[in-house]
Order: sequence, then structure tokens, then C-alpha cells
Amino acid sequence: MAISREKKRAIVAKLSDALKEASSVAFVGFTKFTVADASRLRKELSAKGVRYLVAKKTLLRLALKERSYEGQVPDLPGEVAIAWASEDVTAPARGVHEFGKKLKGAALALLGGVFEGGFIDAAKITAIAAIPSVPVLRGMFVNVINSPIQGLVVALDKIREQKAA
Repeated sequence: MAISREKKRAIVAKLSDALKEASSVAFVGFTKFTVADASRLRKELSAKGVRYLVAKKTLLRLALKERSYEGQVPDLPGEVAIAWASEDVTAPARGVHEFGKKLKGAALALLGGVFEGGFIDAAKITAIAAIPSVPVLRGMFVNVINSPIQGLVVALDKIREQKAA
């Protein structure tokens, strides 16, 4: 069914608004994706502060052209959606990547994205998806700082035990 020009303009405006508010964008390719899977994906991404929208590639390209990002748009084969977040820059890629691992028959792939004002390819967005979330990174940092202190405490406790014996 054909989409009217007014509806196309509204979709491009919605995509443009999404791109304006986004700190990063992930282009998502999907095949054999059921409505139930899409609903679960939206729900999981929403809990992480990530928005998800399926759009025609021609309309997406128009919205991307308005933003004039650096580089070239990555190849977008098949059906395409975008996932974006305004705060955590790694959340869209990480959320889609984690959900894609859970799916059995459906294929969900990162096709590329927009990061730091320029287009990136699938390999780079997949690498970004592997970066842990900010709370996890903070925990890792605290552990690195705490490790030498903990070693010192253990050593002092051993010295105390030797002197007590």
C-alpha cells in the first residue's frame, strides 16, 4: 500500500527529530522478525533508554541527508530500522546486539550507524556494542582502584597473624 506524501513528510520529520536528539544511532537489519519479537525488542530497548523505529530506506536517507553527517551512509540491505539514544552512546548498539544473540530463527544485525557526527560501518558498530555499560565500567574501575588496597590489607593481616603467633 502506497504512503501519501503527507505521511511521508511526517515520517521524515519524525526521523529528523530522532536524529537531532540522538547521541548515537544504530542501523538495524532484520529478517524473519515476528511482531512479538519486535515488541520484546522495543520493550527491552525502552528500558535502557533507547528508542527504535522502522522506516523505509528512502525516507531514512532523506532524513540523514538533512543532518549532513561526515562520510558515506553504510550499505543498508533488506529491511532497516534505527535505534537511538540521547544519553548513553553505546546503548543502542549494545541493546540490539544483546537482543540479537537471544533470537533463535530470526536474524537481527547491526548494519552500521552514526557515532560522533559521522557514519560508521558494521564492524565498528559491532565493536561499540561490545563496550560494557557505564555502571559496569564504573564497577570495573572501582575494582582496579580497590585491588592494590585489598592486597595491602591482606599483607598487613598476615603480618599481624605472624606477630600474634
